[in-house]
Amino acid sequence: MELMSFSVIIRNLCFCVLLFSRTCFSGRQLVGQIQPGFQASQMEWVDHNGRFLLSNNSAFSFGFYTGVDVTTFVLNVIHINSSKVIWTANRRRLVSSSDKFVFDDNGDVYLKSRSDLAWSTGTAGKKVSAMELLDSGNLVLLGENGTILWQSFSSPTDTLVSGQEFAEGMRLKSFPNRNNMSVYLDISSGDLILSAGYQTPQIYWSMKGDSRRTNVSNSTNGNVHSVVLVTNSWNFYDQSKTLLWRFVFSDNSDPNALWAAILGADGSITFFNLQRGRVSNAEATRIPQNSCSVPEYCNPYEVCYFDSWCQCPPALNGNCGPQPLSSCNSSDRLVDFKYIGEKLDYFALGFVTPSLKSTVNACIEACQSNCSCNVLLFNSSSRDCFLFDQIGNFERSDQASNGYVSYMKISNTSGAKGSKNKKKREIAIAIAVIIFATVAVIAGLAYIGFWYHQKKTSLLDYPEETLEEDNFWDSLSSMPIRFSYDDLSRATKNFSSKIGQGGFGSVYLGVLADGTHLAVKKLEGIGQGKKEFRAEVSIIGSIHHVHLVKLKGFCAEGAHRLLVYEFMGNGSLDKWISKKCEASKILDWNTRFNIAVGTAKGLAYLHEECEVKIVHCDIKPENVLLDDNFAAKVSDFGLAKLMSREESLVYTTLRGTRGYLAPEWITNNPISEKSDVYSYGMVLLEIIGGRKNYDPAESSEKAHFPSYAFKMLEEGKPEEILDCRLEFDENDERIVDAIKVALWCIQDEMHLRPPMAKVVQMLEGLCAIPHPPISSQFGSQTSLSFYKWSSEDGTSTGPTNWSSDAFLSEVQLSGPR
Repeated sequence: MELMSFSVIIRNLCFCVLLFSRTCFSGRQLVGQIQPGFQASQMEWVDHNGRFLLSNNSAFSFGFYTGVDVTTFVLNVIHINSSKVIWTANRRRLVSSSDKFVFDDNGDVYLKSRSDLAWSTGTAGKKVSAMELLDSGNLVLLGENGTILWQSFSSPTDTLVSGQEFAEGMRLKSFPNRNNMSVYLDISSGDLILSAGYQTPQIYWSMKGDSRRTNVSNSTNGNVHSVVLVTNSWNFYDQSKTLLWRFVFSDNSDPNALWAAILGADGSITFFNLQRGRVSNAEATRIPQNSCSVPEYCNPYEVCYFDSWCQCPPALNGNCGPQPLSSCNSSDRLVDFKYIGEKLDYFALGFVTPSLKSTVNACIEACQSNCSCNVLLFNSSSRDCFLFDQIGNFERSDQASNGYVSYMKISNTSGAKGSKNKKKREIAIAIAVIIFATVAVIAGLAYIGFWYHQKKTSLLDYPEETLEEDNFWDSLSSMPIRFSYDDLSRATKNFSSKIGQGGFGSVYLGVLADGTHLAVKKLEGIGQGKKEFRAEVSIIGSIHHVHLVKLKGFCAEGAHRLLVYEFMGNGSLDKWISKKCEASKILDWNTRFNIAVGTAKGLAYLHEECEVKIVHCDIKPENVLLDDNFAAKVSDFGLAKLMSREESLVYTTLRGTRGYLAPEWITNNPISEKSDVYSYGMVLLEIIGGRKNYDPAESSEKAHFPSYAFKMLEEGKPEEILDCRLEFDENDERIVDAIKVALWCIQDEMHLRPPMAKVVQMLEGLCAIPHPPISSQFGSQTSLSFYKWSSEDGTSTGPTNWSSDAFLSEVQLSGPR
C-alpha cells in the first residue's frame, strides 16, 4: 500500500514538472534544437517578437514575423543583426497570432491555420529526431543518426546566403511588384537566368551574357549545375563540382563575411553584407547592371531612358498599357495596329528567336492572325519580327543601332457592318455635332461675358499691372496649375505655419483637400522678386526631373504672387550638414554621397537635357531640398539664366550667393554652365566636410576649407577632409573620389572644370578620376591654363578635354522620370 502511494506521488510529481516545463517553455528562447512534441504560436512568444529558436551563434532566429499588418504573420528565418529575412515558410498565406507551429511526434513539421495547413515539410513517418537552426542560417530536420532529412536551403524563397548551394531544379521567386508580376531565378540549359513571370515567361538576363564574370575553367562552354556564394564572389560549378566561372561582387574579401544575394521585386539581384547590414557597391554589383534592363522598372509600354527616366511614348497620348480586345473566338472581330514608336529596344529580344524574317507588313499580318499576339517589334536592318502576348517597359536603343519599330494590337470599333448602319451613324454624328456646336457657342458667349466682367472689375484695382501679367501668362505655351489666392489661403490656414524663409519671401506649409502637402512660397511685395517669380514659373513649370523640385502651381492675382511646390519633408541640406545640427541629425556617409549624386544629376539635366540650357546661378546647400527619404532635389530657380544650345558663354548681371560664386562672376567675365559646376564643387566640399567653406572660428590653416582640402589631399590625408563626426569604411573609395571631384569642380579656370554629366559618371564610378592640380598651383590662372598631365610612364599630355568623345563614357546620364 505504501509502495503504491509512493509511485502515485512520483507520477504526479513528474506530471507537474512536465506541466511546469510546458508552461515556462515560452518564457525563454530555445537555442540550437527543438524536439518532436513542440508547439508554438506568435501569441505565446510575443515577448520575444515571435522568435522561438536561435542558432548556436545567435546570428539567426526562427519564428513568427509581422506580415501585412500587426494581426497577420509569416514563419521565417531572419538574420538578427541586419534584420534581413533569408527564408520564409508561408509566403503565400499569412496566419494569425493564435495559429500554431507544430512539430508532431510523427516527424512532420507544419503551420496550422484553423482547420487546414498553411505550410508543411511533408516529413511524416521519416523518424525525425530534432529540428535545428544551424549557424549558417539553414533550418534542418535531423534523423536518428544525425542525417539531414529536410533543409530550408533546398527550398529557397528570394534569398541565398554564403555557403548555400543553389542547384539545378531550385528556383528563387521575388515578391510581386506593383503590377502583381514576379521574377524568377533558375538554372536552365547550363546557365543561370532571370525571367519575368508573364503568362509566357520572358528571359531578361543570363550569366553567360554578363561580361563581368570571369572564366576559371579552360572550358568556356561548360554547363552550370550549381551556384554558391563564397567570400566575395558568386561561384559557378558544373555537375562534377568543377569551378567554371566566378562573379566578384565586392572588394571586401574577408573570408568571415556573411553575404546574401536577394532577388528584389524590381527584378534585380543585390548583394548585402549581413554583418554590416548594408548593400555593397550597388552600381558595380547590381544584376542586371542597367536598371532599364529589368522587366518593369517603368510601367509596361513606357520607355526607360538614361537608366532612370520613364515616359509614355508620345504616340500613345499618355494611354500606356494594353488595349481591350474582343474575344479571339469572335468571327467578326476587327483589329487595328497602333504605332508605339521607333528606335526602341526590349530586354527579351536577346533571348528569344524571331517569329519570322520578312517585312513590317508581314510582321503585322502575322500578329493579326495570332490570337495571343498583342505587341510586335520589327527591325528594318535584320528584318527580325518578334511577337509578344505581354510586355514590360521598352528601352531606348543604342545610338549606333537602328532599333525596333513597335505596334500594339487594338480593337477597331469603326469597321463597317453595312451601308445602312453606316448611314445611321453618319446622321447621328451630324445631329450630335450640331447640338454640341450650339451648346459650345452659347457656353462660349456666356464665358466671354463672365470673363469680361471679371477682367473689368480686376482692372479697376490693378489696371496696368493685371493687364501686363495676364498678357505674360497667356503668352506661355504651357503652365502649371494656376491657383486662386483664396485656395492657397485655405490650404495654408491663412499662412499660419511658416516653414522657411527664401530670398524673396516666406514659405508656408499647406494641405489641399485631398491631403496633399504643399510648400507655398509667398513673395513679399509686388515689385520685389517679380522678375524672379516669372522665371520660376516659366522655367520649372516646363521641366520635370526626379532631382528637381516640382512646381505644382502658382498664383498671380492682384498684388499676390505665390509659388506652390511639392513639400519636401526634410527641408534644406544646410540644416543636416552644419556643425550646429544635433547628433541625431548627422547624416551618414552613404546618405551624403547619394545626396551629392542626386544634386549632380539634377544639374546635369538642366545643363544638357533641357530644350534650352539652364544655368541655375545660385547653387548652395539652402537650395538643395531633401524629401522624406533624403533624396536631393534642386530648388529656387528665381535667378536662373537661359542659354541657347549654340551659346557657350554669356554676359549677365551679378547674381548668386557669396562663398559659392565662381571667379568669373567676380571678374565680370562671361559665365556658362561651368559656373554652376564651381558652386556645386563648393557644396560637395561642405557635404564631405560637414562645415562651411569659410569658418573664421577654425585655425588659420583650416579657415578656408578648399585650400585645406587641397593640402590634405596632396599630403595623402583625405580622412582629415571628411567630417570627423562620421563613421566610415577606410576602404570606401567613394570618399577620395568625391574629394577629387570637388577639387576639380572648383578650379579657377572654367575650362578645367568637368561638365556635370562627367561629374555624375565620376561619382558613380563609371570612369577614372585624374588627380586634380596640386594646391601650390591652385589659383594661378596661367599655370592652370597650361597645366600638363603626366602619365604613369612619365610622358606629358595636353590639358584634359572633359567634353571629348574619347573621354566621355558611353554610359548615359540619368534623366528625368
